[in-house]
Amino acid sequence: MVEQLSPLAQAFRPGSHGNFADGVGVTLSEIAPGSIVQVAAWPREEKTLMGAIASVTQLSLADGAGAGAVSERHAAFGFAPGKFLVTDTSEGLATALAGAVTSSAGTVTDLSHGRTAIRIEGTKAEWVLGKLFAVDFEQAAFPIGSGISTAHHDIFAQIQRSGAARFDLYVFRSFARSFWKMLCHAAAEVGYEVV
Repeated sequence: MVEQLSPLAQAFRPGSHGNFADGVGVTLSEIAPGSIVQVAAWPREEKTLMGAIASVTQLSLADGAGAGAVSERHAAFGFAPGKFLVTDTSEGLATALAGAVTSSAGTVTDLSHGRTAIRIEGTKAEWVLGKLFAVDFEQAAFPIGSGISTAHHDIFAQIQRSGAARFDLYVFRSFARSFWKMLCHAAAEVGYEVV
């Protein structure tokens, strides 16, 4: 296994930043899932594909774009009709899914080397993300496990709520540093820790 270098480079500055008048609002970190995979169903094969995802990850997915689930090891959500983003803390997910998804059901694309995963967590996470995206991040509208595909200006992002006050964001590696700087700038008002 070759260790993948972070695209954040010098922009990743561990420590405390911004306004701490009211304490730390959010914690920002780069997470490194072993696998990030997109799975897409052919027409009328969404249920078959969801069954294949469940057989590999043991995650039960509800029908419809945005529905998702998380566990300690895996996460998955539908981001468009018949399309799912699936992650694993270990490598090899694309191979496992390719073995479970028949060519008549859909396709499996390994995105592990093309995406960067960033986590924002804390009491002000919804507020900070709300500054960047026209999305209702309140837990009633965006429950744990659910996800969305969206963009901030020209930066495409896939966002999943992975905990009560935690979101995982997936962006193209080529935009990761710019996105990181923008996220830090948005979080400065509430104080943030980079870990």
